[in-house]
Amino acid sequence: MIENRSATITWGDPMIGAQAALTMSGLDYLLALKAEQYPPAPIARTLNMNLVEVSHGRAIFTALPTEYMYNPIGVVHGGYASTVLDAAMGCAVHSTLPLGMAYSTSQLGIHLVRAITLSVGLLTCEGTVIHSGRMIATAEARLVDASGKLYAHATTTCAIFPIQRD
Repeated sequence: MIENRSATITWGDPMIGAQAALTMSGLDYLLALKAEQYPPAPIARTLNMNLVEVSHGRAIFTALPTEYMYNPIGVVHGGYASTVLDAAMGCAVHSTLPLGMAYSTSQLGIHLVRAITLSVGLLTCEGTVIHSGRMIATAEARLVDASGKLYAHATTTCAIFPIQRD
């Protein structure tokens, strides 16, 4: 007989923060999010990610993999690392944007260099902006364990554009 396991995930209304983001610069919004003035994104709750540090052009997340993230061969699915890396790079880019501007990931390159299992414990992902222009930004990130061992790294290209208001 197959033993079933379960997880319960709770989250706040994501639109509270999304609406607030329209009223401030990217860095101000991310600092408010880190200070828990707004609920974290539901994906952050689902994947056990936390924004722990943010400054202009830089964002650091911690991430704790769990068993429900395993793929059929008994390791954490590569999409987990990809999502954590994308979040760190995207927030790093977001931190450079003035009021009225937004971004979207348009290209993502991921390198998975080591399997992630539960035994790795808490991971840290630092995203940093390489270039932030008027229409395009690029960034990079590294996903490491507590001893600094590398599990994945990535680069991104993001489109920068004015926020469309209804």
